[in-house]
Amino acid sequence: MKTSYLFCFIIISFAFASCQWGVPSKNKDTTSNDTLSYTYKTIHERAADCGSKPDSACTVVQVKYPVFVGQKKLNDSVTQKLTSLFATDGKPDSSIELMSKNFLKAYADFKKTDPRTEMFYELNSYAKVLLQDSSFAALELGGYTYQGGAHGGSATFFINWDTKANKDLILDDIFNTGYQDKLKNIAEAVFRKDEKLSATASLANDYFFKDNKFALNDNFLITPLGLKFFYNQYEIKPYAAGTTTLVIPYSQIKSLLRPNTVVTKYIK
Repeated sequence: MKTSYLFCFIIISFAFASCQWGVPSKNKDTTSNDTLSYTYKTIHERAADCGSKPDSACTVVQVKYPVFVGQKKLNDSVTQKLTSLFATDGKPDSSIELMSKNFLKAYADFKKTDPRTEMFYELNSYAKVLLQDSSFAALELGGYTYQGGAHGGSATFFINWDTKANKDLILDDIFNTGYQDKLKNIAEAVFRKDEKLSATASLANDYFFKDNKFALNDNFLITPLGLKFFYNQYEIKPYAAGTTTLVIPYSQIKSLLRPNTVVTKYIK
């Protein structure tokens, strides 16, 4: 199961013991002793021709993201995902600062081709911490960009960070071997219910699934309620149809999950 970084996601507010879930973060976050410490960094750059124009009327790059203390691998993962969100040539920049610089350069190059145009670019990206406890941190990364055309593009992705293993979890890390088909069947039943489709209704007309067969992506978030899968614009539906969120309760996949993972504490 693969996810393409394509050109927003509904956060479920949930209070859970010893966790921070969906709580707005301040510019400087003070976390408890058993969670990762971080502060938010903001990059705000304006194009040379902005002059006295407000940000809403000229080309601006705005990126806000957490920087974790003593967590190089996690910080690198945040950087990699943010710079990949809207990488036009499939090659993300090596840093967020370089991404911002190259975005403004692309706009300046565009203006050279038609200096009279009133069009301007926009890049507004973010990463934010959704949940933390002693073994796990969940982050959402996303944003919006416009670089000409009929409309801009948005994207949302996630990091499920195992703080003890020091890695971004993938589905194979939390499911038992051979889970794929069973998980897909359960997810498809949830998807068809959400979309108000019968068990035999064709997916050919309104969706972009390969060979018209339902498929899960790997863009998921571990939440206290279940696994949340997110399909970005254009991924499985036309642009006008927006994004799709699919939540699979743990009660439906309990038998497929590995024991003693970060998900275990959420299973009743």
